[in-house]
Amino acid sequence: MLDFIELNNDQRREKVNSDQRFTALKEAQTKAKSFRGSLVWHTVNGIDHLMRSYYDSTGARRQKVEGRRSPVTEAQKANWEVARASVQETLSARQEQIERQSAVNRALRLGRVPFLAAKIIRAIDGAGLLGEGIRIAGTNAIYAYEAAAGVFVDPGITSTEDIDLLMDVRRSLRIVAGTNVEDGALINLLRKVDRSFERSSATFRAVNRDGYLVDLIKPLANPAWKQNRQTVGKAEDELVAAEIAGLAWLENAPAFEAIAIDEKGGPLRLIVPDPRIFAAHKFWVSKRADREPIKRRRDLAQAQAVARLTTQYLEHLPYESSELRVLPRVVFDEARHLFSRPASTP
Repeated sequence: MLDFIELNNDQRREKVNSDQRFTALKEAQTKAKSFRGSLVWHTVNGIDHLMRSYYDSTGARRQKVEGRRSPVTEAQKANWEVARASVQETLSARQEQIERQSAVNRALRLGRVPFLAAKIIRAIDGAGLLGEGIRIAGTNAIYAYEAAAGVFVDPGITSTEDIDLLMDVRRSLRIVAGTNVEDGALINLLRKVDRSFERSSATFRAVNRDGYLVDLIKPLANPAWKQNRQTVGKAEDELVAAEIAGLAWLENAPAFEAIAIDEKGGPLRLIVPDPRIFAAHKFWVSKRADREPIKRRRDLAQAQAVARLTTQYLEHLPYESSELRVLPRVVFDEARHLFSRPASTP
């Protein structure tokens, strides 16, 4: 029987504090982004005009004339500068707060997500892709489930030297302006995290000098002849998503969001597939004859752990939910026993 280590009272208190402070930081970051650009005087034919530079919804930089110089536009500019300074002050204060919280989290050993994986996930989130075309799949998704449950899962089933990025082919993906990523490419985004990342001979995979792997995966096309998105960006060495059977269930699964903590104590956002569908999918994979035996046993252990965690701690997610209709009936039925509650002792 797999056991979970529940957070102690100090850890629970600081996990709650981390969640709240991280949420406040994200709100401040969103406000700060609304002030990207500038509001400056621009002279045309000897007449000053107030010119606004901004980024539109596509990430393209635009300019707009607010009007000729006047008491109204002078007040507009002054008010904008005061508001921007206030937002920046708030953002700086909340960043310092997170740094202090991270130190507390390290002391309490709350950190779980490998630091490089966390940096990659933050980069994807900052580029506007997390939950908007890319979900975290595979072993790293378990960190979201245990964070939501307030437990630690056996590290033997969570340790990994790779990360799987599940691309949602139903969405148009775009790395937002401001990330300074050439060609809006995933491979270039990874290089902002670690310059040593290169696409491997398997074109769906990037690897760094230490052998850390990043795999871009997507569901099999349905029907098989259907053409759908294969890449995020347009770089010559961009990752080309590998098609894998069964991923349509994870792609169509309800999104599950949680705030986890990395090895250095920093909070981060994870968006992953619903844990019930994750467990059922892992159980299905564990029985595939074409899967390596050692990986099948790990798949089974992960399926059992996530199913038991969901049943024991995430009671708002019953296995009978109609949201699980994305699973084929046979897959749903075969995994049902994983979610059964142990018989109570008299």
